[in-house]
Amino acid sequence: MMWLKFALRNIYKNRRRSAATILAVALGFCSISLFHGYTQETYAGVATSIIHGGGVGHLTVFKKGFSERGRLEPEKYLFNQQEIKQIQTLVNALPQVMLATPRLNLSGLISNGKTSTIFLAQGVVPDEDKQLRGEFISKEGGLDSATPSAVQMASDLATILELEAGDNAVIMGNTFSGMVNALDVDVRNTYNTGVDATNDKFIRMPLAHAQLFYDTQGADKLVVLLDDIQHISTVKSQIQTLAKQQGLDIEIKRWDELASFYHQLKAMFDMIFLFIFTIVIVVAVMSVINTMSMTVMERTREIGTLRAIGVRRSGIKWLFSVEGGVLGSLGCTLGIVMTILIHYLIKSMALTFTPPSSTAEVTLNVQLDIGFMLILSLLLMLLALLSAFFPAKRAAKSTIVDALGHV
Repeated sequence: MMWLKFALRNIYKNRRRSAATILAVALGFCSISLFHGYTQETYAGVATSIIHGGGVGHLTVFKKGFSERGRLEPEKYLFNQQEIKQIQTLVNALPQVMLATPRLNLSGLISNGKTSTIFLAQGVVPDEDKQLRGEFISKEGGLDSATPSAVQMASDLATILELEAGDNAVIMGNTFSGMVNALDVDVRNTYNTGVDATNDKFIRMPLAHAQLFYDTQGADKLVVLLDDIQHISTVKSQIQTLAKQQGLDIEIKRWDELASFYHQLKAMFDMIFLFIFTIVIVVAVMSVINTMSMTVMERTREIGTLRAIGVRRSGIKWLFSVEGGVLGSLGCTLGIVMTILIHYLIKSMALTFTPPSSTAEVTLNVQLDIGFMLILSLLLMLLALLSAFFPAKRAAKSTIVDALGHV
């Protein structure tokens, strides 16, 4: 308590210099906390966009070997109707599961009667797809089981074929048995996929129409939606165990295993965060070192006096270290207040922007990660204490006579 009292008095005595140091630490704390909160919000937003907006779900169930050979021999890795029902029954029995819906991917040529181009399509169960996609459903509405030939077409593909809502086209391709097949499709509405590579190729259609195109009753995957993203590992393990017991030969992929973009984005933001974190920490530490070095130089006679009245060298080190730690703690306290105020200011302003790979505006949010802020506070206080220790150590080594005679 005595050292703390001395530290507070010395900080008040040099209040201008102390205020500058406290502000430097506070700004560093605030900038790190806000950027961390922004990155965490970005990760959560991208995850939601992939899981719901992209229709990937939390887990995807394939036949064993689909990852290696599914694109080369898709007909060998289809779930038949019985297997689909068996997997749905197994998966839906788990309390964390909200939905298990089959999907079928297809490809071929699409023509408006004059122009033809390639297309990629995904067959989905309309009602289950609406539950999965939620707020990401197109403003014009989703698919409808009652009109299986009505499809959603990517906007660039519709432009290439000069098609609008209400127009029709023909899709052509080979069935799994090798026969040529052609089906009529009606453009229900158009949408933007948000990615140039797919916006000129992609179609979404009811599963029944996709199965008719390939002349099959099967599906190449089942998408599983959970009530919470935190349950992914648990549910994946449970499904694998139950499937093995029932003799189902399957493989399960997490949503992030199917989204390489997410890992690239996360790696980029993690690198940026590390870069900013390092710079801010160095600035904060150097500010404390500069302040404490000047304080030690100005108080050399005081140090000599303290040594003359019996204060040990360890006491001198402890006195200045506590002072540095207090500067760090005050800076962190101010930084927490600033972070909270800016968080609510951003929230009240409701700023919006359009992120990459998206066509919809999202609100700019910054998470308040209390656990991270506490850890950051402890780190900065420890660094401030150590930053003050080294100038104090140098001062404590000087002899009493030299310290008292210092000018």
